[in-house]
Amino acid sequence: MGQSLVQNYIHIVFSTKHRQALIHPPYEEELHAYIGATCKELECPVLIVGSYTDHIHILCMLSKKVALMTLVQKVKANSSRWIKTKDKSLENFFWQDGYGAFSVNPSEVDTVITYVKNQKEHHRNKTFKEEYRQFLAKYEVDYDEEYVWD
Repeated sequence: MGQSLVQNYIHIVFSTKHRQALIHPPYEEELHAYIGATCKELECPVLIVGSYTDHIHILCMLSKKVALMTLVQKVKANSSRWIKTKDKSLENFFWQDGYGAFSVNPSEVDTVITYVKNQKEHHRNKTFKEEYRQFLAKYEVDYDEEYVWD
């Protein structure tokens, strides 16, 4: 019997609903770990999870057994439900409806890891919308500005 060999690095990006600045310590690192554990349960090992106040980045390996849509749906639903239990101020925490997912060349994995690690510094000069538009341009993704944000 033949083997099914798969190596898909995926960079997933999505924001909080209406880009509300809700991701902060002390729950930020816990959120990253929770998302990493959810991905691991779905056999999608995480290389890094990082965030800024209004969005999240996940770099993981996409399992050959899980559709990307299913991975993102479960990460969003589980993490949103979990974070709401952490503090009364987070009871209205929601993720945006959509997401971006971009394949990463194995030779660029270290570059993406560094990029995700430096989110706080990176966003001193750039909003999430500006960053996301750059990803869409880099990957030549057609999109409708009216629908891309929520």
